[in-house]
Formats: sequence, C-alpha cells, structure tokens
Amino acid sequence: MTYFRKRLILCIIIVMILIGFLPQKTSALSVSAKGAILIEQESGRILYEKNAHQRMRIASITKIMTAIIAIESGKLNDMVKVSNKAVRTEGSSLYLQPNEEIKLEHLVYGLMLRSGNDSAVAIAEHVGGSLDGFVFLMNQKAAEIGMQNTEFANPHGLDDHENHYSSAYDMAILMRYAMKNEKFREISGTKVYRAPNPNEKWDRVWRNKNKLLTQLYPYSTGGKTGYTKRAKRTLVSTASKDGVDLIAVTINASDDWNDHMNMFNRAFDTYDLVKVVEEGDIQTDNNFYKGKVFVDHDFKYPLTKEEEQEIKLTMDFLKPNKNEWRKPENVPDIVGTLTVNLGDETIEEMPIYFDNGNNDRPKETFWHTLKSIFLVILGVR
Repeated sequence: MTYFRKRLILCIIIVMILIGFLPQKTSALSVSAKGAILIEQESGRILYEKNAHQRMRIASITKIMTAIIAIESGKLNDMVKVSNKAVRTEGSSLYLQPNEEIKLEHLVYGLMLRSGNDSAVAIAEHVGGSLDGFVFLMNQKAAEIGMQNTEFANPHGLDDHENHYSSAYDMAILMRYAMKNEKFREISGTKVYRAPNPNEKWDRVWRNKNKLLTQLYPYSTGGKTGYTKRAKRTLVSTASKDGVDLIAVTINASDDWNDHMNMFNRAFDTYDLVKVVEEGDIQTDNNFYKGKVFVDHDFKYPLTKEEEQEIKLTMDFLKPNKNEWRKPENVPDIVGTLTVNLGDETIEEMPIYFDNGNNDRPKETFWHTLKSIFLVILGVR
C-alpha cells in the first residue's frame, strides 16, 4: 500500500470519527396515515401535519359531531323511541330493539364507546326531527366552528353518500371544540359503561373500542375510532401529560395506534406549555396608563426550549385624550393591544383593558400578591 493511500485511509477514518461526535438531528416523524395532524388543545398550534387539509372519507369519527350536537341539545335525559329505520342500520350496532325507549344519554355513550350506527340514527331522528334535519345541524355546526373542507351527509359515517367527507385538520378543529364540553370529555374518556336493558334482566355493557385508552397508552384521555371499506382506518384521539393536552387525527392509516403514540411521544418530549402572558396588571412606562391597565386572561403556548428564547412581547396604546379622559369612566374599555411574536410570526394579539370601573379586573390570588411583594422587596419590579 502506497504512502498516499495510507494517508487517504487515515483521513477518512478521522473524518468518520469526527462526524460521530457531531450532534445528530432526530429522525423525521413518519406516520402510516394518508392524512394526519397533531395539535395542542389549548392554543390549537399545529405540531405535525401530513395532507392535513385533503378531503377524505372519515368513517365513524363522524360520530364526534353527532355526539356533541346531542349533548348540546340539552335533551340527554329524554327518552328516545327507537324506530325501525334505526334498528335496520347496517354495520356496528348496539342491537337496539324496535320501539324500545332508551335514554338519550345512554345512546350517546353507546355511540362513542361501541360506535353503534343504530344509535346514531336514533339520536339523529330524536334531536333533529329526522335524518335530514340532523344532517343540517351537523353542517351548520361545521360551518360555525370553521370546518372548511367538510360536508356531512349522515350521522354515522357509513359509505352511503358520496358527499360525506372531511379532513384531518377539520376533525382536529371539531375535537378541540368538543373537548371544551365537560360531558363530552367524560363520555369520550369512559372505558366501560352500563345501560339498562328494557327486555332483559341484565344491563347492556359497552366497552370502549379505543385501545389507546383501554390498553396501549397511559396518557390517553379519549377519542373515537372508525373504519369502512372505503375510508379504511380512521382515528381521533386525545392525550395529556404534564399539563400538555394533545389531539391527534389519522385518516386512512394502516398502523394508527402507533401513529398516534409516536406523535404524542414526540410532542411530549419536545414541547412544554408555557405561560407566555399572565392575566392581571401590565407593567408600562407610559405615565397615563401606569398601574391602570391589565389583560383579562393568561396566554399559554406550546414551545420548545429554543423557541422560548424567541418570544417577544410588544404593546401598542391609544394616544390618551387628556381633555375627554380626565375621569377614569370616560376612558375606553380597551386602550391597546399586547402582541406576542415567536420570532417573526405573530402568534397572539390580546386586548389591553383600562381600569375604568366598567371592566372586571382579575383578582390577585394570595400567592400572586405574596410573590409581588417579595419581588418589590428585592427591587425586581
């Protein structure tokens, strides 16, 4: 071996050793689904997406909309008479009996846990007056909450209409909306539910089909499964850990359980839910506004450690009208805007309120007051 070749081999070895000491980028997250998204629940921030706005068939995750409309109807204590049409609905079933009477609340549990298509039709006929009436309510709600790539044609998600579709992003919007409802959260996170059986001595027992909740994932808090031959496997699920609440959606996925766990784990390892702005008084050097302005709620946002250093807050105030604003009650309720930027991107704009006697100023807790006094003593504020 020549001297030159020895030197070349030695250089290659040295370079390879040095490369091994360089920090390695984590591998890109990969999911089996054709459409997928992961969002943080409080802020709605998108943490991962893949074909998130593409319109696709969605199967039984449709029932999230059916459930929230039923809950919001205020009729959960109603007794529902089950029609022959409901009983004859194909696919997954609660095996309801013609003309039996069952509490609407029980039907919603059966809808979400066992994905009963007969339950979906019974709910729709009772709450909407008819299937068509209920579908109108579904599309009205979809438009109201901003589901722009969605059209509902039935309450269950069966492939009996061509104009029944949504997107991963829209379904995340829907789940985020639904999770604000305490009753929906309770139902979605229930593993086993018992309902009276009018024709037998024993209760009906429904076990949740969501294996993330019942078997696979300790941080799972609920969700809804789905499958049809045309839509393939669909799944919406939620998870919580260390104050971070996540929503994941996959459509047409061959490995959805692992897709969701991988998305959740990556986000929990990467992001913290940071209180960027705390409700209460705002510190400002403007003499007119000093000690008199506040924001009425916290702003929390999921951030990586690196992103926390990129947060910038700016405040813009109205120019004080000293002639008309001599009395506090004459000052407008909102006198400015607090803008939160992540790098060059604006992620939130919050109204700044003036303490004019018309606004409810947030009350300081004992610990917040103690902290403020302590900081003043130290000369921090």
